Amino acid sequence: MAQKSQAAKRKRGILLSKKGWQRLQAAEMRYVNQHNDSKLLTLQDLSDRTGLSANTLARVRGRKIAVDQQTLECYFRAFDLSLNPEDYTDSEGAVGGRMVLPPSGQLALDSPFYVSRTPVESIFQDAILHQAGGLVRLKAPRQSGKSSLASKVLLDVRSQSVGTVMINLRLVDAEVMQDLGRFLKWFCAVVTRSLGLENKLDDHWDALFGVSYNCTHYFENYILPQMKVPLVVVLDDVDVVFNHGHIAADFFGMLRTWHEKGRYGDRHSELWQQLRLALVYATDVYAPMNMTQSPFNAGVLIDLPGFGLSQVQELAKRYSLADADQVAEEMSKLVGSNPFLIHWGLYQLSLPEVTIDQLFESSISPNGIYSSHLRQKLADLRQNPEAAMVMKAIVNNKKLDYIEPLMAFQLQSQGLVVVENQQLIPSCDLYRRFFLQALHP
Repeated sequence: MAQKSQAAKRKRGILLSKKGWQRLQAAEMRYVNQHNDSKLLTLQDLSDRTGLSANTLARVRGRKIAVDQQTLECYFRAFDLSLNPEDYTDSEGAVGGRMVLPPSGQLALDSPFYVSRTPVESIFQDAILHQAGGLVRLKAPRQSGKSSLASKVLLDVRSQSVGTVMINLRLVDAEVMQDLGRFLKWFCAVVTRSLGLENKLDDHWDALFGVSYNCTHYFENYILPQMKVPLVVVLDDVDVVFNHGHIAADFFGMLRTWHEKGRYGDRHSELWQQLRLALVYATDVYAPMNMTQSPFNAGVLIDLPGFGLSQVQELAKRYSLADADQVAEEMSKLVGSNPFLIHWGLYQLSLPEVTIDQLFESSISPNGIYSSHLRQKLADLRQNPEAAMVMKAIVNNKKLDYIEPLMAFQLQSQGLVVVENQQLIPSCDLYRRFFLQALHP
């Protein structure tokens, strides 16, 4: 069995990555400059030096046909190099023996491509660990890495004797969202199941009382008393609820009340102090609410920033890109601080034969790597003709005497614009060039 497994592994083989090929070329050039009067080595010269056949060397250097790891190690050792995991990919697209998949949605908890956004993680963690009855609001435009960050923090706090539940509200069926009672029962049931508790909704739900009271009673008299440690409940994609006004006001009003119950000073206050809530949402959704009943002006607000240059550089290195620092600067100029656009661009550059020049030239073309994203942004913008007119003026560098504050907020929330010198400008060159073309004339 072991022999069969090893044979299969050898058959799959590995290929030189871009970084490995460039390291090898640089080492060969150093050698010929120092020892061969700057004359390039032939395949026969390389064969004599490495002990590998000319055919094998041609396969290695062509980077199309897989070879075994020992072959690459032998080649590298001949030029005083050690073979690193970043120097090769396997024939099925793995880097350093690990599959590299296109970035899509939330990153896996053990993903090597998660880049920390210090000090955001520690602020989030401190708020849910050390603030009794705490409420945290994590907001940022869509595709900014909110869910990945929240999951990372929850993974860390689980090791500190804290109960955790993370619920993505996009899992709620449309039918459930039609009725507040059904929705709150769904909410209670999901929390119960996530904690491994027995469902006792029937014992705690009384039709004589309102559904918000019943939901509160269920937590106060069943779920929280079961917990011997603080309970963190993270609600991801709460934007879903914004689209259901008949549910939003009561649900969010209830959460605000839960946050405040720890301060009442009654016999249940200490119990409610054990509950820590975190709301994760995109800022490109605006839902007018009674602010005295809203949780969105309470607790700790974390306005998640995009990637700074150092973080883009770190990510470029994790994708094993040569000249990572320079690539990071170019990517930042093209797509600004948008984490998804940065991830997607760097992933594409990690593929064979994709150059940064090609990526830039095709970035706004109908078949470019960002085409789907840009079409969605355009479709969203066209749903609000007034916003489209404002965006058109901004990309054409026309000075506007006045922009209605809510309009400016919505464009910023969608990540389309930023404020610079008290003026709204496109948030990145990609958006400027695309909307200049798409909104013309």
